[in-house]
Amino acid sequence: MESVPTEAVTEIRHGIMRMLRRMRAARSPEALSANKLTVLGHLYRGGPGTAGEVAEAEGQRPQSLTRVFAELEAEGLISRSRADRDRRRVVLAITERGAEALRRDIAQRDAWLAEALDGLSETELDVLRVAARLMERLAR
Repeated sequence: MESVPTEAVTEIRHGIMRMLRRMRAARSPEALSANKLTVLGHLYRGGPGTAGEVAEAEGQRPQSLTRVFAELEAEGLISRSRADRDRRRVVLAITERGAEALRRDIAQRDAWLAEALDGLSETELDVLRVAARLMERLAR
């Protein structure tokens, strides 16, 4: 297969980055930080896990998320408990309050995106849905 033209790479990167910045800007000032959302999202989708498991899955080091874990626990959004099999291991789990905070944040972002997509044609929406599936595949 031939190499992807530089112009295509640049255009796609620019579009993704611009959309990401726009979605971040649309969030409310009291919204959770990106790292907090990442941790909550991981625990919501994947269930309980150790700090190391969460960090590795998200491409980070556990030390980088230590403060985030502590803040999420202090806010009642995650809980810590000892693992059943190995009592030395600490397991993190999302609380109902954390799941609700995550759902609220997702709803805000979805509302902004729905409004932004409202003026597009059915064909344009279909193209974006295909692009979304391709980006999901590339991210894996």
